[in-house]
Amino acid sequence: MRISVFGTGYVGLVTGACLSDVGHHVTCVDVDTAKVDGLKNGIIPIYEPGLEEIVLRNQREGRLQFTVDAVDAVTSADVIFIAVGTPSGEDGSADLRYVLAVASSVGEAMNSYKLVVDKSTVPVGTADKVRQTISDVLASRNEKIDFDVCSNPEFLKEGAAIEDFVRPARIVVGSEPGRDRVEPLMREVYGPFCRNHDKMIFMSTRSAELTKYAANAMLATKISFMNEMANIAERVGADIEHVRLGIGSDPRIGYHFIYPGCGYGGSCFPKDVRALTSTASELGYRAPILTAVQAVNEAQKEVLFRKLENAFDGDLAGRKIAVWGLAFKPNTDDMREAPSRVLLDALWNAGATAIVYDPVASAECQRIFGDRDDLIYANDRMAAVEGADALVICTEWKEFRVVDLDALKNALKTPVLVDGRNLYDPEAMRQTGLLYFAIGRGDSLANPGGGA
Repeated sequence: MRISVFGTGYVGLVTGACLSDVGHHVTCVDVDTAKVDGLKNGIIPIYEPGLEEIVLRNQREGRLQFTVDAVDAVTSADVIFIAVGTPSGEDGSADLRYVLAVASSVGEAMNSYKLVVDKSTVPVGTADKVRQTISDVLASRNEKIDFDVCSNPEFLKEGAAIEDFVRPARIVVGSEPGRDRVEPLMREVYGPFCRNHDKMIFMSTRSAELTKYAANAMLATKISFMNEMANIAERVGADIEHVRLGIGSDPRIGYHFIYPGCGYGGSCFPKDVRALTSTASELGYRAPILTAVQAVNEAQKEVLFRKLENAFDGDLAGRKIAVWGLAFKPNTDDMREAPSRVLLDALWNAGATAIVYDPVASAECQRIFGDRDDLIYANDRMAAVEGADALVICTEWKEFRVVDLDALKNALKTPVLVDGRNLYDPEAMRQTGLLYFAIGRGDSLANPGGGA
């Protein structure tokens, strides 16, 4: 098939690359000329394992191309994916200006039947707005061209997006009754990913749009619930990791997304929970669970600094604090709403210097914060802790999972480790002589606030 994908961000680039990799001819469109030129020259603007290889291979074989020419992308395509950003507005609602701008461009260039697919994460009712926008533009052109709009939300985990796309748990498609072309076209698009069994679930557009938000809201709820349990565990003297094993073994609960930590971040969970809460509010419903999920998460991002501050009796001015991990999760350079950002801001406000190390996100950190005297970049994990007053772990990169504890203690000026991801065994830390403030375990159990 001939497919065009508007947007070369995280979702658009992964979608375009993976669809071309199974034989479709894909054109990815973006208004950013510099980004498009970079992609044409093999420069991938995001870090995602396996993505660069797929992009380069399919460019080389002629199935994947990049352009700023929206007209050609529309006229040459059978199916058009909208995969542009939907950032949060000031009230938490999703900003649809980019989605509707693409819809307008499609209407202006449409010359024959097209299937327009909402791939971006959008509020319930967006497919109706896209359909109306295209219809209005066609009317202004005095054109009567048949087209369809369907919803096909993405379920991609950053760091595992390629695997999620090529081996999806489900492919959700929302369309309206009587639009008979949608299902066969979408089955042709996704046929190569359904060879073992049919993974496609068809429903109404509004149900598909809500499915995406409901999925992310449920996962965010599990995370915030476990973080709240961890805070209770600290106060009652229970080890939250033992509690996690105890409840995760129940098949009704499972082990996924019940790892306590320093809060969730990234481009999806925070934005989508806010957007769903905003949609409910607009309809006169308060959504108390979603409101609590957000509140718990925002408070959890402050836990690392609070533990660190208490460990030094509130005196952090002039201290050097090593930070392992900047990205909101492993295998990505994404720092959007990452717990590390809250920690860094708090450290600087307290007069401390941060010595940071992340395997891939250092460049992104420098882009966000620029050059400053109280932000030092280390080339490896041990260089970051050498002479530091304490170590804080924000991201559970694999290379942090095993460490020489004696070497770590000797490198630190003060044997304080604040672990936001519960990577280590508290007993091993005690035997080494390290003060180990984790989330709901370790020395945090005796000192819920984190004090030494």
